[in-house]
Amino acid sequence: MTKTVTEIQNLVNQLAEKINAPTCLLPTFSTPIGDATPTIEVDNLGLYNYVISERGYEYERKKTSDLNDILYWIFVSVTFSMASDYELKNRIEEKDCRRIMFSKQEELLGFLNKNWETKERKEHQSILVNNPFDDLSILRATYCGELRAKGLSESEIDKKAFEKYPEQ
Repeated sequence: MTKTVTEIQNLVNQLAEKINAPTCLLPTFSTPIGDATPTIEVDNLGLYNYVISERGYEYERKKTSDLNDILYWIFVSVTFSMASDYELKNRIEEKDCRRIMFSKQEELLGFLNKNWETKERKEHQSILVNNPFDDLSILRATYCGELRAKGLSESEIDKKAFEKYPEQ
């Protein structure tokens, strides 16, 4: 049986407590704010809708009849933000920031649902196929900024930066 928006909101709040998710990361329910905060709706057909809109323009709408799907979509977003914040506070300059972010996000999702953790790990592995970890990227970017401040051309900057911090 389809859950009401209020029932979904209660479930989301219970799950959010398990991982100490800030309320500012949670979606709205039924009424969009219009600032790209996800909104959760239940339509007349009993489908759960995950909607992202900003300033009256709808950017994304995903629909499902599966409560697990809508909860997964919500918490992928919530845990991504939490993992990003965690990485920023625990940054290791010579490590690709995604190493910490991906690991933290998978851990948080695992506290909520082991299947979500597995699903997101597969998503991360898929991303890494075309965009592998680059542990020197932060150091390279910082060095590029230093070279730019010295007035070097972009081609000179790239050459020097990749000589000093090669891609792996």
